[in-house]
Amino acid sequence: MTIRNLQETDNKQLAQLIKTSLASVNLDKPGTAYFDPQLAHLSFFYEQLPHARYWVIDYQDKIIGGVGIAPLEEISKVCELQKLYVDSNFQGQGLSKKLMEVALDCAAKHYEGCYLETHTTLTNAWHLYEKYGFDRLNQPLIDSEHSAMDLWYYKRLT
Repeated sequence: MTIRNLQETDNKQLAQLIKTSLASVNLDKPGTAYFDPQLAHLSFFYEQLPHARYWVIDYQDKIIGGVGIAPLEEISKVCELQKLYVDSNFQGQGLSKKLMEVALDCAAKHYEGCYLETHTTLTNAWHLYEKYGFDRLNQPLIDSEHSAMDLWYYKRLT
């Protein structure tokens, strides 16, 4: 298993992983990443933004996980942790933790804080975020296209 930068050739597999993951928890609906307009071309999306990156876990030429960071345009020096997914067949092996560490290490070099949005049904996800020192917010920091998300977190990086 290798954690590496997202490449153009990964776009299709990554989009499928995200859609399958969301559908498995009944979040294949508007207001989630399932309908993101850039989902089919995520490598291009992350290449165009300053200090944005997306990493994937490559296992035998199959994308089994990923996570990204991108700047929040509305708030200076704050990034958003985005699209953390691990294939259900590989969960429980600490892969989300490895992705979190890669993303937060990179984020700390360029940002003062990290924001994320998630959903109450994703219990394992928000427990992971809390373990990594994210504090739950009472409301979102920004207006987002992900209106179905109902939990928001923030972590100071400096």
